[in-house]
Amino acid sequence: MRIHHFLGCACAWIASWANAMGADSGLVSEGIPSAPDTLRANVARYLEFRAAAFQDWHPRRRDVLITTRFGETTQLHLVQQPEGDRRQITFLREPVSGGSFRPADDGQPIVFLQDVGGSEFYQLFSLNPEDGRVALITDGTSRNTAPCWSSSGVWLAYSSTRRNGRDTDLYVMDPARPASDRRVAELSGGGWTAVDWSPDDGQLLAVSFVSITESSLHLIDVATGSRREITPATGEKASYAGGRFAADGRSVITVSDRGGEFRRLWRIDLASGRMDTIGPAPTWDVEAFELSPDRREVAYFANEDGISRLHVLNLKTEQEKRLPRLPSGVAAGLKWHANGRDLGFTLSSARSPNDVYSVDVRKQTVTRWTASETGGLNAGRFAEPEWIRVKSFDGREVSGFIYRPDPKRFPGPRPVLISIHGGPESQARPGFQARWNYLMEELGVALLYTNVRGSAGYGKTFLALDNGMKREDSVRDIGAFLDWIGTQPGLDAQRVGVYGGSYGGYMVLSSLVHHGERLRCAVDVVGISNFLTFLKNTQDYRRDLRRVEYGDEREPAMAEFLNRISPLTQVGKIRKPLLVVQGKNDPRVPVTEAEQMVRAMRDQGGTVWYLMAPDEGHGFQKKKNIDAMFLAIVQFLDAHLLK
Repeated sequence: MRIHHFLGCACAWIASWANAMGADSGLVSEGIPSAPDTLRANVARYLEFRAAAFQDWHPRRRDVLITTRFGETTQLHLVQQPEGDRRQITFLREPVSGGSFRPADDGQPIVFLQDVGGSEFYQLFSLNPEDGRVALITDGTSRNTAPCWSSSGVWLAYSSTRRNGRDTDLYVMDPARPASDRRVAELSGGGWTAVDWSPDDGQLLAVSFVSITESSLHLIDVATGSRREITPATGEKASYAGGRFAADGRSVITVSDRGGEFRRLWRIDLASGRMDTIGPAPTWDVEAFELSPDRREVAYFANEDGISRLHVLNLKTEQEKRLPRLPSGVAAGLKWHANGRDLGFTLSSARSPNDVYSVDVRKQTVTRWTASETGGLNAGRFAEPEWIRVKSFDGREVSGFIYRPDPKRFPGPRPVLISIHGGPESQARPGFQARWNYLMEELGVALLYTNVRGSAGYGKTFLALDNGMKREDSVRDIGAFLDWIGTQPGLDAQRVGVYGGSYGGYMVLSSLVHHGERLRCAVDVVGISNFLTFLKNTQDYRRDLRRVEYGDEREPAMAEFLNRISPLTQVGKIRKPLLVVQGKNDPRVPVTEAEQMVRAMRDQGGTVWYLMAPDEGHGFQKKKNIDAMFLAIVQFLDAHLLK
């Protein structure tokens, strides 16, 4: 395999970069008025929030690798002491998507992921932090994801679509010797990732992801590529979220919803295949988990109604350690330091942006490593969320949370913007609202976040309630939230808008179809307008994975159903103003989904604003584009929701 130096001969990569970042990178704005200088000045402070995300610990020093943004894009930074300087170590035009130290010796090189223009065709790069030299270590054209360091710290496993653009095979390489790159296992399907190496580096533990409710674990021999499934084939669909080898290499720790509603910790004996539960029976999902360096303790976050709670268990005794109480919020990115006592992670709350924290499990202390800026605004005054639960059309309870503007500053019934998450197997959680605080603080708009049926976090039965022919039941749940708004004296049921991205964009468009008489306007960001064209045009490596969730359009009955419920098919029922936002390079929901919806709205004389970024993909990542999108949303809501 020929490996190109990033600054030398990576012709295809540099050409695509030039195309994405060249003269054609200006935003396409149709029907959107130019933002007045007064509005830009009023919004400006709310556009200067920063955030920081934990990436890795240095293997020898107590330094943390983070991602944050000081210019247009998110880059890697090094922090060498709590709340110390964030020293930038990558200076690239495209955002960096995570990174990690080599877990041996001096931590060099650092390996990170990056794509071009939001295409999600990620490449792996190595960075020498001593001289800033960056080298491309994958092929520059395929999609490469999920890098996983070996136990010795020599080898790196990763997934790649290099062979045919559709299947994700597993590869290994020594990043210091890119020519060592080789394919270990040729696999079928787009959902394969390596999640751990055996203690002797002889085997890979891999996950085969089919859907959020179905996956399996496999052992792959690194030398021969032979594969053995280690999860039982019982006929029950179950999900397995990652896995780690135990200290002796003879068992694997994983998280699964096998035999129950929620994900919990399990131990799989590799010789017998026996599975045993670890710790108490859960009433909420176990999410991120990591084994300590000696593999004798497990740390994990439990998702308790959207709030992250940290736990540490001794794997032998199953006794839980006493830990300090964390700020109430949403956490991610859990990882132990090599010292076996520090746990690093990212945490955000309604009054604090994403920042990097650690817990010393021996001293039982919490350390904050970064304090991200909030544009000069006092984040302590921002609204806290209020949890709500409502009965839907069939008597089932659905939930959400609402941020209300200060009633002293904004008396009387307030307009409402309903936000619908994507996925659809995602969950609205009470994190930092960043620029969206402008709507509450300056315009007096209430923000209502919904978790309709099909949302994660509430058990696998609830998760499957919108599958297949039940797709529109989740849209009916939005009607239940509209009913609830009508019962609230502080909310104005005559001024309600909807906002959503990706699958949430489909939900927005479908809400206009089914609840349009109760809505004033809608914002659709990278949303699905027709399931048939979406499945035809989404990237090859995603298509089968999406068919599991939405239905297989190759079956005539399903094709008829998907066409019938698609918003594009029912566009004649949409009579309210619509703002559509799209990235041209979106590999998930292609730009054609937005274009056909905008065209259909215009053909019937509807009001539609359209914003498209040629240098973005599935959502905007560059600050200038994010700012422009938010200004367009503010103007749109001012014109069609507030007045």
